Amino acid sequence: MAQDPMEGELMGGDPMSKLTDDILVDIISRLPYKSTCCCKCVSTRWRDFFSHPDHRKKLPQPLAGFFHDGCNNNNQFPKTARYFTKVSGEGGPLVEPSLSFLPQYDSLDILDCCNGLLLCRCWETADHKTLDYVVCNPATQKWVVVPATDWSSKVNVARLGFDPTVSSHFHVFEFIDEKAWGIDESELTPCDGRIETLAIYSSVLGVWKHQSLDSFAFAIPKDSKGVFVNGVLHLATSYKFIAAVNVEGNEWRFIDIRVPPYYDDARDDAIFVSQGQLYLANIYAGSELLVWALEDYNVEEWTLKHNVSLLELFGARYSSFADHFSFISFHPERNVIFIVCGHENTLMSYDLDRRNLCFICQLGRDCQIQWGKTPYLPYVPLFSEALADG
Repeated sequence: MAQDPMEGELMGGDPMSKLTDDILVDIISRLPYKSTCCCKCVSTRWRDFFSHPDHRKKLPQPLAGFFHDGCNNNNQFPKTARYFTKVSGEGGPLVEPSLSFLPQYDSLDILDCCNGLLLCRCWETADHKTLDYVVCNPATQKWVVVPATDWSSKVNVARLGFDPTVSSHFHVFEFIDEKAWGIDESELTPCDGRIETLAIYSSVLGVWKHQSLDSFAFAIPKDSKGVFVNGVLHLATSYKFIAAVNVEGNEWRFIDIRVPPYYDDARDDAIFVSQGQLYLANIYAGSELLVWALEDYNVEEWTLKHNVSLLELFGARYSSFADHFSFISFHPERNVIFIVCGHENTLMSYDLDRRNLCFICQLGRDCQIQWGKTPYLPYVPLFSEALADG
């Protein structure tokens, strides 16, 4: 009698065939998305395992797209609009950019996106004096209201810290500058926009904790991207170094950006996280794209990983973009950067390993970068039902 293949697997030496689906989910959920893609090719059982809707909720998901704001032209109301563009550039939005599942507010700004959660600032009145922070998961439409501080309406930089592989709890970081804190103009320091106080909200405790930063002197641009990795929030400052603080607010690091060009005030350093590592992208001498990695975090040593001339990057077809583009994201699991170029805000990706530029779509002239906001927020869905609120 012919032996059943599955029975043969169970009796044979393949230990993976003996694992139940629950155990497999627990193991694979701890892997990065790039590794899970390889797992799909192991067998028919594994392919079906990954496609099962109950399992997909617990497994790592790919980069889905970007939230971004734009201006409505032709006297349309409201004056600004919110969009979601898929990373493929095709089809309708994966999530409704209006976030209509949230309570009704007069206006809403998305301030940050971290591992599937959004941090929103929601104004309850047209005069922008009464507000809430809301942390929400668009994939599950779950949300939590975070009470504002006395300074929230004047704060320019608020960011989110969340790592679902560690905990379902999150932290909100509010960087309060001297003017927002209420320091008299005659007593302001020469450091324009200096951060006076850091407020951290923990969903574990459900309260804000404030920490004076008298011994530090730095300012953070309004559009500085928050990079949360290994329980630490990183932000590029106005003074060519990265400020890093843990979720307790009691451990600080200031990481020098010691990479060329050393003294170019006009350069635009963009920091990202990919594959659990900090990356930095900038332009050298106006003609070359440089991508650095902080491979040794302890000694703060940046290693040049990729470099390409703008002529090679854009080629003859897109040569006009060389003078008008900005970095918006680094792929979380691949050596791919995303850029927006030209007056039509063309979204493109560049594979650093293959040195291949890929057109995604034109976002249009209405999608202009808004000063004072993080303009493009990469979004990776999180299908976990948990959203701890303390």
